[in-house]
Amino acid sequence: MRKTLAMTALALSVLSVTAMSAAAEDTVKIGYIDPLSGGGASVGEVGLKTFQFLADELNAKGGIQGKKVEIVPLDNKTNPQESLIQAQKAIDAGVRFLTQGNGSAVASALSDFVTKYNERNPGKEVLYFNYAAVDPILTNAKCSFWHFRWDANSDIKMEALTNYMKTVPSIKNVYLINQDYSFGESVRSTAKAMLAAKRPDIKIVGDELHPLLKITDFAPYIAKIKASGADTVITGNWGQDFALLLKAAADAGLKVNWYTYYAGGTGGPTAIKQANLDHQVFQITEGIANIDNPSSQEFEKALRAKYDFSLFYPRAVNEMRMLAAAADKAKSLDPVKVAQALEGLEFEVFDGGKGYMRKDDHQFFQPIYISSFGDRSAKEPFDEEKTGWGWKLVAKIDTPATELPTTCKMERP
Repeated sequence: MRKTLAMTALALSVLSVTAMSAAAEDTVKIGYIDPLSGGGASVGEVGLKTFQFLADELNAKGGIQGKKVEIVPLDNKTNPQESLIQAQKAIDAGVRFLTQGNGSAVASALSDFVTKYNERNPGKEVLYFNYAAVDPILTNAKCSFWHFRWDANSDIKMEALTNYMKTVPSIKNVYLINQDYSFGESVRSTAKAMLAAKRPDIKIVGDELHPLLKITDFAPYIAKIKASGADTVITGNWGQDFALLLKAAADAGLKVNWYTYYAGGTGGPTAIKQANLDHQVFQITEGIANIDNPSSQEFEKALRAKYDFSLFYPRAVNEMRMLAAAADKAKSLDPVKVAQALEGLEFEVFDGGKGYMRKDDHQFFQPIYISSFGDRSAKEPFDEEKTGWGWKLVAKIDTPATELPTTCKMERP
């Protein structure tokens, strides 16, 4: 009797494992490694829900290569070492596609980890899709065949911002304030170099670095900006570091123009409205809600109907849709074949226009936009964070004008 029961239990166990394996084979798992707790949680949660929305969109169309898409959330607390732990956990659970965006230090660690893992585990390769970490080194000296980036790197963004700023004669005194890590360092150094070349008459009256996601009161920093006589601030701050910076500016009554990378992130629009900076805050992005493009506006409506936020990551849409397109092109979900299909792939981007994944360094190129935030006109249907204010298009930079050279020396399998 006991022997029969044992054999029955063993058989059930084998059936269970077989069923789990079959289920795993029918699913495309994408490991989402970003902050879901700590100072970066506000942006991490928005990113997670955005990717889950995109998975639902793909699944409604039959998935990828007939397989259901599943987003696996993994909290890295914006910490590089914790990110590697979560990456290994994802791989052990059968994940072969990882995505991350918040923090270039994290991105660098993940790119190194995935590259070394793939060298040690041929036939079990993993791809890393970067949707927001923009340190230029990731597609230059530290480029990897296994890393693909869908956001314009910080040099590309600063090139566009400074090309616009050089045409604004009222800009005389600029203050730089950035987070103290690789991305913040890149923003400050590139801004200084490009302004010096394009507008040598502009003075840099302050250059500040502060700890990443650690400051709760930016009043002392705002006091320095006021004392400097700056008429313009350039910042790459994101998440709470931008929202709290603008909150302190509102409290102090600081009225300057702001040129930013991530003013549209969670809490940013509310802080801008509270500071009453009507069309005085500019950002450089790959898209905004108020672009006159029917398909992207329909997507925006659907996202807002489900979640209480707008689309801050058009690049995530491009990433997920291009993964599906590359898998269809390769007729496979094998990471090596998907990577090869992505190289050079041309794509109609979310907000309209042509983009492509450069084979040389795996940097995606697409139209990018400068916009300002403030009181809306009848042409701008979407507001942000229930402020009644929205993003207004200021300038469009077409794909060819965003291309910068790369120093990448790609090693391919």
